[in-house]
Amino acid sequence: MESRSFIFAVQGEGRGHLTQAISVYEMLVSRGFKVHAVLVGTSQRRELPEFFKRKIPVPIIPFQSPNFTTDPKNKSIRLGATLWKTLKGLRKYAKSLRLIKDTIHQYQPDAVINFYEPLVAWYSRRRQGNTRVIGIAHQYVYLHPEFEFPEGRRMDRLIIRNYTRLCAMGADTLLGLSFYPLPPGPNQKLKVLPPLLRKEVFEQDIHSQPFLLAYVLNAGYMQDIINWHKAHPDTELHCFTDSKAVKGKWRYDDTLCFHSLDDRKFLTMMASCRGLVCTAGFESVCEALYLGKPVLMIPVGGHFEQFCNARDAVKAGAGIFDAEFRIDRLLEFIPHYTPSEHYRRWIKGVEYDVLSAIDKVLPPTDNANRQVNVILTLPSFSSLSRTPSSNS
Repeated sequence: MESRSFIFAVQGEGRGHLTQAISVYEMLVSRGFKVHAVLVGTSQRRELPEFFKRKIPVPIIPFQSPNFTTDPKNKSIRLGATLWKTLKGLRKYAKSLRLIKDTIHQYQPDAVINFYEPLVAWYSRRRQGNTRVIGIAHQYVYLHPEFEFPEGRRMDRLIIRNYTRLCAMGADTLLGLSFYPLPPGPNQKLKVLPPLLRKEVFEQDIHSQPFLLAYVLNAGYMQDIINWHKAHPDTELHCFTDSKAVKGKWRYDDTLCFHSLDDRKFLTMMASCRGLVCTAGFESVCEALYLGKPVLMIPVGGHFEQFCNARDAVKAGAGIFDAEFRIDRLLEFIPHYTPSEHYRRWIKGVEYDVLSAIDKVLPPTDNANRQVNVILTLPSFSSLSRTPSSNS
């Protein structure tokens, strides 16, 4: 792939899209390509983690973008309130679209890599000239004909598919990250690839210590962790959260400790824990799968995407799911867990898959002076050349 320049656009809701952006950034800069800036869709209830700013040391350009509204306890998703808030914010979203346009015009990149950011997708549908669009996200596997949704909840399936189609608008190709391989489908635009994990995941010293690790992005779940701990005080438990009340580290007692989000510390502890407890975010479960750590997944209430993730991850051999923080179920499951070597082998080919997909979309340059504008959208990958497996 010839020398290229890029802009990233990232949906700031949750850790997955951020870490996927870090992975692609590392792939590109290691080959001498340039990332000018990162557009980040923000919300009032989320702060951009410091690790993201540290890992991608380029100008960060925040803009207002639609995001979920939670209940007063900051636990479950409220779809009605989310829709109403989105409609009320149309004026500020129009301002965001102007900022997106101005940023792309300012840097004139070969590509804007968008990690499931809906406003960038909306902008790209009206793009002009030679601009290309690549969509990358786990959610694009929902558009694959062989992806199996959980039984029932037809309205939720309709909503998530239509929202994903919205985020795919204007894309020349879609890269869908998956827990397991899927065969090529009739939509030639969609390519399924392995998950995008940060390089630090592959560098971990994997072993097992007596403690359990928990990751709950919504601070409202801290009380659930504390309630379970009171009934099981002998189990050592470390929990990472975005709660502003946890300033670095808060030791509740001798066997329960809360930590602020820290990518390095979290990965190191995941590589050495007995098992992971988390809401069913795609990225954390994929990391645990690679590190061979059994997972108890508790989907965020009202979050259909996590509802699907939990059931899909069970097919991949990640662990078990529950509707509540019954962590003793994980303790019972751990002796029966077997790490997936097939998954570990499959996921190591993702860098070649991603760079090949990008290269195929970008038109060849005639000479060093020719520039082509391109927009890319990133969530999740799986290799089309690999044999499908129902267990990996």
